[in-house]
Amino acid sequence: MKYLAAALALLALLLQYPLWLGKGGWLRVWDLDRQIAAQEATNARLKARNDALEAEVVDLKQGLEAIEERARADLGMIRADEVFYQIVTAPGAAAGK
Repeated sequence: MKYLAAALALLALLLQYPLWLGKGGWLRVWDLDRQIAAQEATNARLKARNDALEAEVVDLKQGLEAIEERARADLGMIRADEVFYQIVTAPGAAAGK
C-alpha cells in the first residue's frame, strides 16, 4: 500500500509540473501579464505624446497664431511694425545685489 501511495503522489507531482513550470504554466502567464501591463503603460504614454504632436500639427496647419508664437519663441522674430528693445545690465551690477 505504501508503494501505491508513493506512486500516486509521484504521479500527482509529475502532472503538476507542466501546470506550474511548463511552457504555458502559471509562472509564465504571470510573467506575460506583467510584461503586458508594462507595454500598455508605455503605449499610453506614447499615445499621449502622439496626440499632443498631432494637435500641434493641426494647430500649425490651421492657425497663424501658432506659427507666429513659434517664430517669436524659437527664432526670436518680431513683426515689422514692432520695435525691439534689449536691456543689457552690467556684469558687476547683477553680482552686487
